Amino acid sequence: MKISLYIQNQIRFKNWSNELGFTALQKLPTEELTKHRQTTFKNILGTLNHIYVVEDIFKAHLKGQKHSYKRLSASIIPTLDEIMTQQRIMDQWYLDYARSLSEDQLHEKVSFQFQDGTDGLMSRLEILTHIVTHDTFHKGFVNEMVYKVPTNMPNNDYPVFVREVLNKE
Repeated sequence: MKISLYIQNQIRFKNWSNELGFTALQKLPTEELTKHRQTTFKNILGTLNHIYVVEDIFKAHLKGQKHSYKRLSASIIPTLDEIMTQQRIMDQWYLDYARSLSEDQLHEKVSFQFQDGTDGLMSRLEILTHIVTHDTFHKGFVNEMVYKVPTNMPNNDYPVFVREVLNKE
């Protein structure tokens, strides 16, 4: 399998997982989404917002543009509906972007500055991989917070995506 198809499938997995999670989160009362919890970004919405902000920052890096973020999360946390709308647009952008890249372009290096001001240098493939793994990492925290409601999240593991999506194509 070509690397370009592999990373496209990883992004498709991330997007599929987001949709499963959003559907489950819509069933929760708003107070559960904003309830203060012992986690870095304070609550479910804060964590989802952080995922989005990091993706927006790296989108700017990939486009060779500046971004306006001073922190790794927004100071005003959007509602679930706002986050879902923003994230769906972002998810589609990353998928379209990955589909537009050749194998050679995936390995091109992108220079940027991290939030702490240090220099960063990553290939486009490394950035796309970061987007997928960062999302998965933080959605694990979201899942943990949801389990403490208590309720369940749908099974959004990669093997389920392979079975339910890739193996049916």
